[in-house]
Amino acid sequence: MRLVIARCSVDYAGRLSAQLPSARRLLIVKADGSVLVHSDGGSYKPLNWMSPPCRLSESPAEWVVTGKSGETLTVHIEEIISDTSFALGEDPGLVKDGVESHLQELLAVQLHLLGEGWRLVRREYPTPVGPVDLMCRDALGTSVAIEVKRRGEIDGVEQLTRYLDLLNRDPMLAPVHGIFAAQEIKPQARVLAQDRGIRCVTLDYDTMRGADDGALRLF
Repeated sequence: MRLVIARCSVDYAGRLSAQLPSARRLLIVKADGSVLVHSDGGSYKPLNWMSPPCRLSESPAEWVVTGKSGETLTVHIEEIISDTSFALGEDPGLVKDGVESHLQELLAVQLHLLGEGWRLVRREYPTPVGPVDLMCRDALGTSVAIEVKRRGEIDGVEQLTRYLDLLNRDPMLAPVHGIFAAQEIKPQARVLAQDRGIRCVTLDYDTMRGADDGALRLF
């Protein structure tokens, strides 16, 4: 993990163009090759970024990050204030709480709740930014990535969006649809998911584990 504090401006050229004027920013270069540009605000989300696979070409005055499709993120360096690197080691990944983990297990064996003819491809399907909870195929053979949460919030939708962006670059999988499944989905998260073409499913945990009358229901 490399952390650089610099005064810089940033230009992005790809499907659209974007420009960040000169300011002090945090530049992050991760071991997986991703490059992120952060400000001291805006919560966790970077101002701009390039997801792996990408290539970083660096000179004292300029960084040029080139993505898989030829898009470029150009960082014009005016002043380096700090440049440090740390070896973080292998990450064990996110440890889900008991209910969330059990929901994932239950849904993996109850895919009929999502539709007839569905089949599981793999649990914890790997991507460069973390594993998708469930990778499935629907009755038509279309790939579907499912993110399972106990409480569905905007962060979870953003997480699934990142997975879908990477998975849809694989011609063996694309098109990949998304399902955001949770016991409770916040209204803002539902609106964001629907805007991005992600299907929302609310799960009844007690019913799925057979804790009520035994009749499976999906709300």
